[in-house]
Amino acid sequence: MVFGGGNGELGTLALGLVIAGVVGGLVAGMLGVGGGIVVVPILYHVLAALGVDPSVRMHIAVGTSLATIIPTSFSSVTAHNKKGAVDWDLLRRWWLPMLIGVLAGSALAGYVSGRTLSLIFACVALPVAVHFAVWGEKKRIADHLPGGAGGLLLPFGIGGVSTMMGIGGGTVGVPTLTLCGYPIHRAVGTASAFGAIISVPGTIGAVLAGWYAGGLPPYSLGYVNLLGFLLIAPVSFFMAPAGAHLAHMTDKNRLRMVFALFIAVTAARMLWDALA
Repeated sequence: MVFGGGNGELGTLALGLVIAGVVGGLVAGMLGVGGGIVVVPILYHVLAALGVDPSVRMHIAVGTSLATIIPTSFSSVTAHNKKGAVDWDLLRRWWLPMLIGVLAGSALAGYVSGRTLSLIFACVALPVAVHFAVWGEKKRIADHLPGGAGGLLLPFGIGGVSTMMGIGGGTVGVPTLTLCGYPIHRAVGTASAFGAIISVPGTIGAVLAGWYAGGLPPYSLGYVNLLGFLLIAPVSFFMAPAGAHLAHMTDKNRLRMVFALFIAVTAARMLWDALA
């Protein structure tokens, strides 16, 4: 991006994006959320401060976040796999319906307004935060994941909603797995792999959906801003393994509360902006 505020403004922007990458990478590794739950709100407010058109602001935040999740998710899942925390059998059953959900979410995200995307972000994330803060692993609705049609609808929904929120799947996937009896560390490790399934087709969808959009900032490829990607993705990639290491050293209850706090703060701010 090139902005009218000169090198000082650009330097401030770059510093903010690098910090977003550091925090996003740590959160991705610790919580299996792909970092998007942090990156989307930060990008949204950075774009607002720089005067980017409100009609495309949230779309760019979502699309750029999905792009940054690509390297982070692979780094995070590799780290969790070394800890034996990834359920590959589940991934083999879920990847196709999740991919279909991603494609549906990408198509829908390209047509709805930025305010609608903000409301979706907040309305999904806030109940998830309440779940982790109040129940955590204690609340279960089943001892195992459903089979049949229900077993296909869950990954479809996770893929579609996560794509529209610009997140890696862990925000929705972790509570889904824990409600069905998964231990928190295994749920986090498995959900980190959701990001790899969601981020690549989701990013392609964001590029295509915004290809002819107006009001895009410089260095944008559709709804994916390349400067944001180049500043956030490398930092997140290298910080994700550190986050995964911290996750396996952290008390389960503390990890759950950190997850809830991150989601609640970011979702509440997004809801405020959408309704203001």
